[in-house]
Amino acid sequence: MKKNTLFVYCYIVFTAFVFAQEKPNVIVVLADDIGLGDISYYREKHSNNIILETPAIDKLAKEGMAFTDAHTPAALCAPTRYALMTGNHCYRSYAPWGVWGSYQPSPIQPNQLTLGSLMKNAGYQTGFFGKWGFGMDFARKDDANTVYRSARKEHETDVDISKVIDKGPLQNGFDYSFMYPAGIQAEPYAVYENGIMMPLNKDSEIVLITQEKMSKLNVKLDKKEGLGDSHWNPYNSGKLLIDKAVGFIENTSDEDPFFMYYCSQAVHLPHTPSEKMNGTKIAGTTPSSHLDMVKELDVQMEMLVDALKEKGVYDNTLIIFTSDNGGLLKPKTIKSGHQSSDIYRGGKNQMYEGGHRVPFIAWWPGHIKAKSVSNTPILGIDIMATLADITNQNIEGNNAMDSSSILPVLKGENAQVHPFLINQSGTGKQTIIIKDGWKLIIQLDKKDKEDKIRVPMALFNLNENPTENEKDNFISKPKYKNKVDELFRLYNETRDSGLATRS
Repeated sequence: MKKNTLFVYCYIVFTAFVFAQEKPNVIVVLADDIGLGDISYYREKHSNNIILETPAIDKLAKEGMAFTDAHTPAALCAPTRYALMTGNHCYRSYAPWGVWGSYQPSPIQPNQLTLGSLMKNAGYQTGFFGKWGFGMDFARKDDANTVYRSARKEHETDVDISKVIDKGPLQNGFDYSFMYPAGIQAEPYAVYENGIMMPLNKDSEIVLITQEKMSKLNVKLDKKEGLGDSHWNPYNSGKLLIDKAVGFIENTSDEDPFFMYYCSQAVHLPHTPSEKMNGTKIAGTTPSSHLDMVKELDVQMEMLVDALKEKGVYDNTLIIFTSDNGGLLKPKTIKSGHQSSDIYRGGKNQMYEGGHRVPFIAWWPGHIKAKSVSNTPILGIDIMATLADITNQNIEGNNAMDSSSILPVLKGENAQVHPFLINQSGTGKQTIIIKDGWKLIIQLDKKDKEDKIRVPMALFNLNENPTENEKDNFISKPKYKNKVDELFRLYNETRDSGLATRS
């Protein structure tokens, strides 16, 4: 080999090695039904009444950057999960208000960019853990070549739940997955490793999971009865999940960085906390089963960080922690004084701030300044573009049309991420636009499947006292007609154009 050729070869190899080392490992944590007030770091900003400390999550916030004006794409689980996975607003899905059943068509289009495929394209080892939360493909029990589809009727037994045949994590860019198709709250009541149902016991079989069966475990089904593993016990789900995630970190190759999308089972109903996790007693140690679940989530975060230290990659990992929607409206902890939505009105499924304003924490030692706080308005959708920015990838075409990078903010720059925010409520079918602290809520007709019938219903000034800012509705006051018209026009033009909103 000639000297010049050898030099070039060595340079390329060296550059590739250095670049690989510079890429951080990435863990994105999407908690289930966690509100601002569930995290003590946020709650203590407004109250001295801290019922439960969340030390592991608080530590990430204190050592990294905490956002105070972060919002979910929707105030409800499934549409948010679609939006985070694709970087698209919920209204770009075939079912903008939610793909609820595991047996319904996936909203992710063929060859559409996902968090998994984005990071896989960048050379990452990719893993998905926890609740998938929207449709996928299972076969009919009587015909392995036909996909089972459902109108979500009671006692669906004509589906073969033994394996996912398409549209799951493995088909969307993840090398490995340990998945609860609909979390712990809906069928199938089973866990899947790389798309194959993993028996929970050596004598597991597929049976109908009934309320009568669950009552023996002191579990109240959150949704309807359905097929599952005969040894289904949601009290064990958190430990199963976090142990698999820790194992993934331990077994990743040192040659390439890893990406983990960790969608916790906590703190969704049924509230079924572990007895003990990582040496910490959990069940029955707080004023309510809801807060037990919050405590379990915090311990899960502690275990992820401990695994990073054991692996020797603690200083080269980015962790993003957020939630799929606001806190539970009535989490049965009212007597204790705990407020899942902190100072904000409403909660999960609602159009008010408590329904979609959530914790958002970014931790990356040596890259994000400790004790940073940002009041920049952002959306969970922005995770996609941020990771593309970090891994030097361009997002093109119809991919991630509404995701904007927050990397400049993480670096400490005073940058605007969005000129305005668009998101939505849940089953109430309200859509929302927020610009310069003014929030317009638009009611859509529940019978209008195309969402063409829109009526402004509330205007709030979020710049005022946050404890009062959604009590004074200015929608009918002539003084604010121009503001209503401005925001309503901006929403209509943005949505009806179909154009990308990413910066």
